[in-house]
Amino acid sequence: MIIPRPVRFLSLLLLWAASAVFAANSKAAKKPVPPTYGKPAIRVDASPVGSDGQKGRVVSYADVLEPAQKAVVSVYSTKIIKERLTINPLLRRYFGNIPDQERESKQEGLGSGVIVTSDGFILTNNHVVEGADELKITLTDDRDFIAKVVGSDPKTDIAVLKIDAVDLPTVVFADSDLSRVGDIVFAVGNPLGVGQTVTMGIVSAKGRSKLGLLENVSGYEDFIQTDAAINMGNSGGALIDARGRLIGINSAIISPSRGNIGIGFAIPVNLASFIMNSLAEHGVVARGYLGVTSDTVTADVAEQLGLPKDSRGVVVTDIDPDSPAEKAGLKRTDVIVAINNHPIGTWEELRLLVAQVVPDSRITLKIVRDGKPRSIDVTLGKVTENPNELIAGVDVAPLTPETRRRLGLRDQRISGLVITGVSEDSPYADRLAPNMIVIEVNREAVSDLASAREKLQSGRNLLAVFDGRSIRFVVVTVRRE
Repeated sequence: MIIPRPVRFLSLLLLWAASAVFAANSKAAKKPVPPTYGKPAIRVDASPVGSDGQKGRVVSYADVLEPAQKAVVSVYSTKIIKERLTINPLLRRYFGNIPDQERESKQEGLGSGVIVTSDGFILTNNHVVEGADELKITLTDDRDFIAKVVGSDPKTDIAVLKIDAVDLPTVVFADSDLSRVGDIVFAVGNPLGVGQTVTMGIVSAKGRSKLGLLENVSGYEDFIQTDAAINMGNSGGALIDARGRLIGINSAIISPSRGNIGIGFAIPVNLASFIMNSLAEHGVVARGYLGVTSDTVTADVAEQLGLPKDSRGVVVTDIDPDSPAEKAGLKRTDVIVAINNHPIGTWEELRLLVAQVVPDSRITLKIVRDGKPRSIDVTLGKVTENPNELIAGVDVAPLTPETRRRLGLRDQRISGLVITGVSEDSPYADRLAPNMIVIEVNREAVSDLASAREKLQSGRNLLAVFDGRSIRFVVVTVRRE
């Protein structure tokens, strides 16, 4: 659950919070090579919703919605929770060194998903599947399938699943950039487990950011806001336009009561599609890299730069050495106003647009330098993010019984996250190594990747690690994006 802000709190739509559970690699020193599938063959209709020339009063959307409804599925997650039962010290005093006991319980969750290819690719939210030991997909015709996770991206809250099936119903993708405030939309999913439900509303706003929904992972927020009713269980379901096309993946709400009050958010399908293709083709999300630090241009900054006070854009405040930006000749105080003719108004927009460009692609930046407009071509670099990464270049996984046996770890008091790999260029390679166990982050015990990431903060952090012989403290400095 999202930590409340004053007067309100932000709630991700889950029946139960899932935590990341990943199997430890048998060869811990090497990173596992994720399987690749190639780009999913989705269907796309990029025309605006009002371009079909239809006129007259509409009395039903049943014919439009029926095909899309068949492509929306329920996602049931199961996770095994292990609890440590601490023995009372008095019992140990009288009956000897009685070891602590463990108890297992099953935790179940519910979300929704959208079939996007006839051979079984499914889009959903990362928070629906994160940490699940098993995922069951139920279609509208009551068929059940066990799904595997192709990949997930906490920074956008997108996950891609795959089931072994053919001739499945699918949705057509719209161009979410062409959706407009006021367009009629429908939220389709399985709220609260009552069964598939369709609710109606409009696009209330576009480009919503700074909501804090993904701030714990330095995420990319670019939500479509809608008043179509979204409740727990709708997460990962479809936001459908009036022509039956997918324009978003329902993800979150703002509410003081954890129930719908008409402020819901969906991830635009253009962003979801980019993430899906990267995960399916490469196993990880490969994002474009420019290499600048920037600030949104305010009226005061514009005046100091000799620009009109109503100027929009972002001013470059710093440039990474040997970055694509430096190689292209960008300079401090340059004001970036557009990328490939797409206007830029805030640094969040710049970051998001660059991240959605395939690495090694050539883009054109429109800038203002010394009051004069000009264009600069830049070939972007690559930022590849690993879903198992705790800190830069350090991958971890839960400490499972199998891992304990492999490491010869008999002390049940040692628990946490085992380091499965440390890249050679990691800034922490001199302090952390494979097979070490991260026990605490900033003096708080950790058992899953999601909670460990939440405990990290920008700046210096204190890790308690077990190196196979003893517990020691390691200080790491984390820089948030």
